[in-house]
Amino acid sequence: MTTTPPPASPDNQGTSTRPYLIRALHDWCTDNGFTPYVAVFVDASVQVPAEYVKNNEIVLNVGFEATSGLKLGNDFIEFKARFGGVAREIVVPVDHVVAIYARENGQGMAFPMPTAEAAATEPQTLVTPPAATARPATGLRLASVEPSADADTPPDPEPSGPATPGAGRPALKRVK
Repeated sequence: MTTTPPPASPDNQGTSTRPYLIRALHDWCTDNGFTPYVAVFVDASVQVPAEYVKNNEIVLNVGFEATSGLKLGNDFIEFKARFGGVAREIVVPVDHVVAIYARENGQGMAFPMPTAEAAATEPQTLVTPPAATARPATGLRLASVEPSADADTPPDPEPSGPATPGAGRPALKRVK
């Protein structure tokens, strides 16, 4: 006779799904010829060039063409990238990634801002094209990433902050 495992208790939730989802979406972007971008909440634990941080956020191109030695680990995303022609070491705690998406079409996923509560519960937020308006029944919140009018321009190898419409990059809009 087979037994089914007991349902996960709050004390036994396993590891965070965030690093696995980030790797999966990075692979999806790469496999489809898209440029993967990550939006990052910046605080003292994030190692990025401070001069490119706006409103405690930075958007980074994490495509293989823009990075060197990219490691998408369970705890940190680490790589080297050039900012203004200067090579910099980038270290981002995975729980500080607030979104990963394809520059070309805005498809991807957003995550809650890092807090002590979010680290414990880890609910995901879906990123969908702007046409989606319904709220999912599972309690997930929808957000949209809207490509700008000139999204066919070559990718900026050094995105420096949240994208704005008309700047050649998609803009991430948080819906709360």
